[in-house]
Amino acid sequence: MEILVDRACGIDVHKATVVACIMGTGITKEIRTYTTMTNDLIRLKNWLRDNRITHVAMESTGVYWKPVFNILEERFEVILVNARHVKNVPGRKTDVKDAEWLCKLLRSGLVRGSFIPPKEVRELRDLTRYKRKLIQTITSEKQRVEKILEDANIKLSSIASDTFGTSGKRIIEELMKGDLKPEAMAELSKGRLRNRKEELKEALVGNMEDHHRFMIQAHLTHIAMMERLLSTVEQKIQETIEHHFKEAFELLKTIPPVKDSASVVIAEMGVNMDLFPTEMHLSSWAGMSPGNNESAGKKKPGVTTHGNKYLKTILIEFGWVASNMKGTYLSSKYHSLVGRRGKKKTLVAIGHKILIMCYHILKYKVPYRELGPRYLDERKKDRIAKNYMKRLASLGYTVTVKEAA
Repeated sequence: MEILVDRACGIDVHKATVVACIMGTGITKEIRTYTTMTNDLIRLKNWLRDNRITHVAMESTGVYWKPVFNILEERFEVILVNARHVKNVPGRKTDVKDAEWLCKLLRSGLVRGSFIPPKEVRELRDLTRYKRKLIQTITSEKQRVEKILEDANIKLSSIASDTFGTSGKRIIEELMKGDLKPEAMAELSKGRLRNRKEELKEALVGNMEDHHRFMIQAHLTHIAMMERLLSTVEQKIQETIEHHFKEAFELLKTIPPVKDSASVVIAEMGVNMDLFPTEMHLSSWAGMSPGNNESAGKKKPGVTTHGNKYLKTILIEFGWVASNMKGTYLSSKYHSLVGRRGKKKTLVAIGHKILIMCYHILKYKVPYRELGPRYLDERKKDRIAKNYMKRLASLGYTVTVKEAA
């Protein structure tokens, strides 16, 4: 194989140790093992520097690659590779063999580096992912409260669409006081729930015991604590956006379904679109492109590729939001596809379209331009008219089409 990298190092990363193999012109192949303690990683860095290594390749093993990357990134060109792409040949497998194989692939230019965003993007990513976990925790605690209410024969969730809405919170507060008065609690309802007061009175007749109140209070305390922490994290996210990504955030907000969730998009894919040669590269990296599955000349259905699951999830959520909007291009695109593709495939298609929009908006620094709900019809106006004329003709009508003034 042709040698493209003169002096290279392959590192097999584990939780407690790393195995490094160096190869290159003028140096003898050498393999050493270091611990992942900071001082030992600095000794690894000095050893590589003394041997004039220029490129380092290592697998993206969980989070264990991060300490190694933090030490080496300033001095060397570090290439983080997907373990699925550099599987060793069958046979004897050891850490030494893995490090040697990585080094050989790197020198021959056969490894493709994973996308590692800049430090400020990585920090924002930590915040947005933690925010998502907090929201999931709060949701789980609210579901536990509903479960305990059901156990106490309180059917609030069957009547109220949101148990923790304005009315639901006031009713739960009264339930916690221990004086069950269904008529009085039903009067606490607001909005559309007041139209169902009689049903609400029946739903609030139950058997609330001290055990139920204790458990609900424990969950409510946890929810309050998580909400305070969530507020702090959201404030930190906003400060980071204001300091580093304000322009990109404002541009992405112009896409109707995105709005304030633009921070998640920035955190997952960054703002420098020059790292992705085309929008198709970004789509493949995000896991929003269909895979190829062809054998013996027959093409089989290809599922979407592996990619960034966090970005993929938020894009699907954007697709749901777009499907419920009115008077937008994305909404009309959803309804034009859903009949023949089904909801799930259509949501992926809309998410993919939003991702492409984000790419061009960030690359060319231009805001989103709404095309309107009739854009698709205008593009294929002649074809639509021809199809309707053909159907009318099959029913025995003679049709003359005239352009409206």
